[in-house]
Amino acid sequence: MHLRKTWRTTGRMTKTLLSFGHGYTARALSKILLPQDWRIIGTTRDEDKATRLMNEGVEPRIWPGADMIPALNAATHILISTGPNDAGDPVLAELASEIASRAGQFEWVGYLSTTGVYGDHNGAWVDEDTPLTPSTERGIARATAETAWQSIPDLPLHMFRLAGIYGPGRGPFSKVRNGTARRIIKKNQVFSRIHVADIARVLAASIKKPNVRSVYNVCDNNPAPPQDVITYAAELLDMPTPPAFDYETAEMSPMARSFYAESKKVRNDKIKTELGVDLLYPDYKTGLRALLAQELSS
Repeated sequence: MHLRKTWRTTGRMTKTLLSFGHGYTARALSKILLPQDWRIIGTTRDEDKATRLMNEGVEPRIWPGADMIPALNAATHILISTGPNDAGDPVLAELASEIASRAGQFEWVGYLSTTGVYGDHNGAWVDEDTPLTPSTERGIARATAETAWQSIPDLPLHMFRLAGIYGPGRGPFSKVRNGTARRIIKKNQVFSRIHVADIARVLAASIKKPNVRSVYNVCDNNPAPPQDVITYAAELLDMPTPPAFDYETAEMSPMARSFYAESKKVRNDKIKTELGVDLLYPDYKTGLRALLAQELSS
């Protein structure tokens, strides 16, 4: 029999989150859950990161390598932030049968996917019911991983398709300041974005109000061309607008160019109506102003 709950010496029931790939987004969720007396076990591949997680109150596990069975036995909730690789989903590659055999043990399982699974829609709107037609290797791999997780019977899975993530330490300001920012211009190109703090609030709301097999787009209210974001960042810094380059002729790495291969506007109604989330940063202007204020105050 697998343990479903853990108990602290106070006698209060403690929820335990097992977080695979405990990185930027998962750490933001930890800031919400730890003050609520959660136990959080997070995997990382790096010893230095493990020390940092421990200092934040997370129990680190170096994985692959660590025996994850005790952590699985203790878990009431699972978060999967790890991306697929050439061999598919790395968590399922190692632990599919162990997770499947414990499907009824978990109260909530969250998989962090990407809006890239929708493919290119030439700037049109998509929602959670839009068919998946990914065109990039990353999008195809994510769609395949989604299907793999959804195929586990009785798993209380919740799917979160994330737009472009920004937040503390991840924004356009450093590139604008050091002169490396560029405005890449491509007709009808729009991206959706989301502040990491709002992702964490969506995940926490879903944990509090599970709806098994739900899929959520996690993005803000204002899809916008990428050059507009760079321009606004420069305005906030009172610096010259970075130069513009045509997408067709601009020198870009294959990875950078792939981000422009798809254009769409992503609807986020479901996180509001079903989960009751009121975004802290409903558009990139609100988010960038807050980031800059935080930088200047620290």
